[in-house]
Amino acid sequence: DVEITSQDIEGWLVANSGGITVALDITISDELRKEGIARELVNRIQNLRKDSGYDVTDKITVSVEKNDKINQAILDNQDYIKSETLTKELILLESIENGTIIEFDDIKTMILISK
Repeated sequence: DVEITSQDIEGWLVANSGGITVALDITISDELRKEGIARELVNRIQNLRKDSGYDVTDKITVSVEKNDKINQAILDNQDYIKSETLTKELILLESIENGTIIEFDDIKTMILISK
């Protein structure tokens, strides 16, 4: 006889059902974290475009208030962010007046979009 048991492994999520076991590495690397931030920014920028009444084909300029938690993620994923949002210029600024505050995870910053 054989008895098979499973237990959690640090950094892994393990599940089994009916003789099938699946284990996923749930460790978030720095690169993956930055990509997630970039994707969240794309989502927020797209929502701002829609709320501002811009056409789908309008090219925009995006200004983002600097934040130590997102600066490098923006720089590393700048081409992706720009292509997904039809942004001609993506600018990091020390401060922004009259922008829109965005918050996700433990990040809070301000974004301003214009044509």
